[in-house]
Amino acid sequence: MRFDRAIVIVIVALVLAWGLGADDSKGLKIGVVDLDQAVGSTTEGKAAREELERKKREAELELQPMLDRYRELTEEYQKKRVVLSPDRLREMELDITELQNRLELKQKEFQSRLQVDFERLVGPLREKLVEVVSEIGRDDGYSLIITRSAPGLMYSREALDITDRIIQKFDEKG
Repeated sequence: MRFDRAIVIVIVALVLAWGLGADDSKGLKIGVVDLDQAVGSTTEGKAAREELERKKREAELELQPMLDRYRELTEEYQKKRVVLSPDRLREMELDITELQNRLELKQKEFQSRLQVDFERLVGPLREKLVEVVSEIGRDDGYSLIITRSAPGLMYSREALDITDRIIQKFDEKG
């Protein structure tokens, strides 16, 4: 992991050195963009987030009866374990374990489904945003545009942040 970061830092340093050495009368122009913020702030991104939230709520509603039943069984087990026969206790333990396993499987299934939905909804948005970033970089004369989440980027001046410009351009293209 440290080796990967070192490589990225070296590449960024080389690009910066190349940009500083380039014969450009405008000088070096650097921008920083937060793609995650941009995805969530665009009109399409907000609609995608709302759809994902709706799907999450639906999944939670579907799980709720199983969760309620699990709570009921565990409470009943705790209350009656002193007075029940060993056979009945074992039966209740098995029921609780079976329900717990079904719950875990259902939760994993929902998480997988939500991850697929996230990629289906957000993946194309990210690709479009990258195109907008490239377009702004080319049209506005940027030498380098870095994502805020880039390895090795620990600080950048707020004045370098072009995320709002990216969001505006993305929404204009609609």
